[in-house]
Amino acid sequence: MTLAFTFPGQGSQAVGMGKDLADTYTEAKAVFDEVDEALGEKLSVTMFDGPEDKLTLTANAQPALMAVSMAVIRVLEARGLDLKSKVSYVAGHSLGEYSALCAAGTFSLADTARLLRIRGNAMQAAVPVGEGAMAAIIGLEHGDVEAVCKDASALGSCQIANDNGGGQLVISGAKAAVEKAAALASEKGAKRAIMLPVSAPFHSALMAPAADAMREALAGVEKKNPVVPLIANVRAAPVTDANEIAALLVEQVTGQVRWRETVEWFGRNGVTTLYELGSGKVLTGLARRIDKNVTGVAVNTPADIDAALAALIG
Repeated sequence: MTLAFTFPGQGSQAVGMGKDLADTYTEAKAVFDEVDEALGEKLSVTMFDGPEDKLTLTANAQPALMAVSMAVIRVLEARGLDLKSKVSYVAGHSLGEYSALCAAGTFSLADTARLLRIRGNAMQAAVPVGEGAMAAIIGLEHGDVEAVCKDASALGSCQIANDNGGGQLVISGAKAAVEKAAALASEKGAKRAIMLPVSAPFHSALMAPAADAMREALAGVEKKNPVVPLIANVRAAPVTDANEIAALLVEQVTGQVRWRETVEWFGRNGVTTLYELGSGKVLTGLARRIDKNVTGVAVNTPADIDAALAALIG
């Protein structure tokens, strides 16, 4: 049985996330305390108690989601899991790529928290509110969605941001162009074309200022090669060199999250089970829709951790 660990992205946050872990395990509480210290504020209070609108802010949601993922990893490791010997690959959806790299030892926990706070602020600041948009296109092929983005780009930047699999693609860019592309997608036969309630056009060319900010931030932190290969978002292929990974993280800010291709790569390369570590179970649901031979398992509660330990260590 070949395993990979995957890490969720923005949208998986929920008030209360991680609280049962902190209450149950000293290792989990230590993660939340270290993230609080790295950021110079009690992010854990917002995570556990809300308010939801504060947790949902990009600059909070990103380090918060990473913290829950790392709490799960640290609890597993404290009970005997050795990532290098048990897990073949790591991958994460957008910000989850940072969680994956922290788990694999590329970045320290404190540096990862600070990088994600910088990333969240930079992505929010890159485009004035109201000028960008994102939309989910359900039930069209990748090539058809690319075509409608191209047709709409006369009105501004418009591109595929996420290929999530299961017939779900997310487009991103200038508001007028994204609205036009969504309308064209409906005309082409999309089952649904839904404007998303997001605060910025993530993973689009409009995020170039945020990419510049991340290039500078990543240059200033210590980086180690991951103990297992990362399947990178923008490449959907394994990477092991820390400096190359940093360059791909910069590219990821304006590039496409190729999640469907990532799961397909796992399936072609003998990975049978994807453990999703952290809040929610979005990636577990996507895995099932992308490749029936790949099983997703969500791990985010004490009961989930017990079950994972039984399966991974026995």
